[in-house]
Amino acid sequence: MYRTTKKLMIVAAVVIAMAAYFFLDLGRYLSLAYLQQQLDIIHSFYAENRLLSWLIFLVVYVVVTALSIPGAAVMTLAGGAIFGFVTGLLLVSFASAMGATLAFLVARYLLRDWVQQRFGDRLKTINQGIEKDGAFYLFTLRLVPVFPFFLINLVMALTPLKTWTFYWVSQVGMLAGTAVYINAGTQVAQLQSAGDILSPGLIGAFVLLGLFPWIARALLAPLQRTKVYRGWKKPKHFDRNLIIIGAGSGGLVSAYIAATVKASVTLVEKDRMGGDCLNTGCVPSKALIKSAQVASIASHSRDYGLMPLQPEADFSAVMDRIQRVIKAIEPHDSIERYRLLGVDCREGSARLVSPWAVEITSNEGKQTLTARNIIIASGAAPLVPPFPGLEQIDYLTTETLWKIRDNPGRLLILGGGPIGCELAQAFARLGTSVTQVEMLPRILPREDDDAAKLVADALRQDGVELLLGHKADCFAVEGGDKILYTQHQGESVRLVFDQILIAIGRRANTDGLGLKALGITIHKNGTIALNDFLQTRFPNIYAVGDVAGPFQFTHTAAHQAWYAAVNALFSRFKKFRVDYSVIPWATFTSPEVARVGLNEQDATEQGVEFEVTRYSIDDLDRAITDGCAEGFVKVLTRPGSDRILGVTIVGNHAGDLIAEYVLAMKHGLGLNKILGTIHIYPTLVEANKFAAGEWKKAHAPQGLLKLVERYHRCQR
Repeated sequence: MYRTTKKLMIVAAVVIAMAAYFFLDLGRYLSLAYLQQQLDIIHSFYAENRLLSWLIFLVVYVVVTALSIPGAAVMTLAGGAIFGFVTGLLLVSFASAMGATLAFLVARYLLRDWVQQRFGDRLKTINQGIEKDGAFYLFTLRLVPVFPFFLINLVMALTPLKTWTFYWVSQVGMLAGTAVYINAGTQVAQLQSAGDILSPGLIGAFVLLGLFPWIARALLAPLQRTKVYRGWKKPKHFDRNLIIIGAGSGGLVSAYIAATVKASVTLVEKDRMGGDCLNTGCVPSKALIKSAQVASIASHSRDYGLMPLQPEADFSAVMDRIQRVIKAIEPHDSIERYRLLGVDCREGSARLVSPWAVEITSNEGKQTLTARNIIIASGAAPLVPPFPGLEQIDYLTTETLWKIRDNPGRLLILGGGPIGCELAQAFARLGTSVTQVEMLPRILPREDDDAAKLVADALRQDGVELLLGHKADCFAVEGGDKILYTQHQGESVRLVFDQILIAIGRRANTDGLGLKALGITIHKNGTIALNDFLQTRFPNIYAVGDVAGPFQFTHTAAHQAWYAAVNALFSRFKKFRVDYSVIPWATFTSPEVARVGLNEQDATEQGVEFEVTRYSIDDLDRAITDGCAEGFVKVLTRPGSDRILGVTIVGNHAGDLIAEYVLAMKHGLGLNKILGTIHIYPTLVEANKFAAGEWKKAHAPQGLLKLVERYHRCQR
């Protein structure tokens, strides 16, 4: 309330000042004619009161500029006419910068929070650009007087530009234009109007001056690149257009694009084609989940009017099926397929020995290939912290899990993220005794509480013992038993298990690539430091996928691969900034959790205003007939608008249902468009339309409906 009162007081003061200016016709004192008439009197006053004259001029100029009152141009002329070129330039330079900064601060205080809250997601790219190059953009605008300075003050106030940066860049940037006006002011008697100063030729000169920083930047870019590559000898000729390290999703898509546009490309993989997703990640885990779903449906056969069934998992057969699924999909990612496409596939480990050279070590020995561009797509591996005593335990990760042949017995899963939840539920449904340990108060911390709670309830119903708020401390082997000690509410908890699966995250694979020797920065989580074009400090070296971040999803790696491949091969013509504005993902538990854009906790943390529309799937006809009537569709929109900020779906096939919202957000379609689209009955996807209907119902024009009701009453 206090802040709002202060804002109202500031607005009132500005309005009163502006009203006084126009009501009292103060503008007549800020005209060229008045200046010319009073110049002798002003000179006399200045001769007798030098310091006071400077102070009065400075204060008036700051007020005029801060309030964006017409007359700053005449004031600048007055500075030259009264004080001469040097003194006038100093006074006007500081006064104009101070006045502009005051206007900047007032606009920022009154408007920035509201603008960023309402349009923050749209302004995200602009904000990032200002944070990185705000001084450069402001300097360019200040050099060209044709841009209204009051408008520049207002626009810049709405961005993250620092106040000190705004002040000093404004002072320096306005100096050239100020000097022209001050010089003209020394000849003020010959001027007919302030507009006479800006002749077409002078305006053209200022435009060229404004373009100069951009031209200089373009000319300096090659010099900056030369500086980056200093100490490295660039080959005169290259063996390849592109070398790609890693044949996971990101590497395969990059290679496919390069081969399609007839580039010479080498793809290096030290393990298996297809990377984690095919061999140890998405494909085997979803095959396991399907077997678990069949077992779950069979165990609930009476719910569907069938005789009771008691399915028993044959773990050896389940694992054989998983390998058959991998083999069936394997040809899509095989060496044979990519060689037919024109890709030179190499089996071996790769290490960068220069910004253009990659050393490949294979069974045949070592070979060094050069390429104009390199893409690093080396993926990630399970993160295994150095817990005390863990070396005594033959633990499992998502890489080694698929080698087991028997029921793991008492299985302890460490981690409450998507991978941990999916595998915990799957093994529990297949008859394993599963205990899941998570150090946080709830599972799935990236999702909203209501979504996480539904999944937690489902896990417990399937027999998973969820231990939340338990922090893993150390491991031990006692009397032949494998033990995990955890800390829970200040007490030590002893957990006995037969097998443990560590699923607490992944770390990017950067070891052995030679990145440190090249001075390429690696973040604490192992990902490589990149710019918006997916380039490292060397513009010809790119990274995609898990090693690039910020999203470690197969589909995100493929998304990044397009940008990296196109930028690598065609950057001299056009470069593309990677777009993360609409990134969906799903957790494949039962029920599934699918998400795109903001959820409630993210929007709240970011200060984004939103409305929530919710449709419960337990009311959906198809969900009821299928016996999966649980979950919801939750849509976040701008207040009073149908524009979608984000969607969370919890329910059967949520990962499929989210696609409609991904398309809508990508192409700027609102809930009204979804509501106006025919959806087949009875299907699960009707939930999306009904959610849009809930939004429409909440925003129905009540006043108009009352009038329509009266109309119908009259018709009766």
